[in-house]
Amino acid sequence: MSPGTTKSQQWQWENAVAGSAAGFATVAVMHPLDVVRTRFQVNDGRVSHLPSYRNTAHAVFTIARSEGLRGLYAGFLPGVLGSTISWGLYFFFYDKAKQRYALNREEKLSPGLHLVSAAEAGGLVCLCTNPVWLVKTRLQLQTPLHQTRPYSGLYDAVRTIMKEEGFSALYRGIVPGLFLQVSHGAIQFTAYEELRNVLVDLKNKRSKIHHQNPDKLLNSVDYAVLGATSKIAAILITYPFQVIRARLQQRPSGGVQRYTDSWHVLRETARFEGVRGFYKGITANLLKNAPASSITFIVYENVLKLLKLTRKND
Repeated sequence: MSPGTTKSQQWQWENAVAGSAAGFATVAVMHPLDVVRTRFQVNDGRVSHLPSYRNTAHAVFTIARSEGLRGLYAGFLPGVLGSTISWGLYFFFYDKAKQRYALNREEKLSPGLHLVSAAEAGGLVCLCTNPVWLVKTRLQLQTPLHQTRPYSGLYDAVRTIMKEEGFSALYRGIVPGLFLQVSHGAIQFTAYEELRNVLVDLKNKRSKIHHQNPDKLLNSVDYAVLGATSKIAAILITYPFQVIRARLQQRPSGGVQRYTDSWHVLRETARFEGVRGFYKGITANLLKNAPASSITFIVYENVLKLLKLTRKND
């Protein structure tokens, strides 16, 4: 440990590094399903520049055939940046919040404080990363049917958006994004922490040596199950916010936004598509995020173990 660096500060940075590594691994493996999900989310049956897909498998096959690998990995760079930054900041803010709430507390944090910590982290992350997610969404929606000059990449997208729509356009979808980040992260991390505690207690009872370090009790399979289970719970509850955000973040057609605000999306989707409209693309989302969350928490927990071991050996 370097002079002037406290254990608390080093622990926070270890969480950030572990979270970033987890985010990168997740996107690299699961990005094609993210493209499919986004295209399903915004396809309200009245959008001319998006092809129609029967299901997730058909969407993957059609995109691969008509657009190639480039289509399946559209928006990959902002996806990697956004996920890596988001997970890094999320784990950093989340752990920092838990430490603050745990001050002068000897017992474990309550579910309520886990919820507050996760919600706080989600809000901060959303404010930092919304422009990246907006660019990712627009790049993923570019197809051969698009009439507008396509963005050539991340830099061109940001420059064009600011030139044509102004800086505020980078924060389109921020309201449902905030609701999504706060509620989704709070539900996922609270479920993860509580299920993790239950699993640790169960393994502790079965172990001959009680009160072991949780790091020694849990393995990668445990982290995979915990990550997937907590993610599914969060997705089922918060998915409509994702649909609303994606529809708001579409590129204007002829200089006109398809939806003006969250209420407009809510009203139009309910009117023309019903409840089902708010869950478009959820199959691709579950296929992507359940295993992706498993990968995320496997990488996160194991990188964290490695960093702890390295710190002990210093």
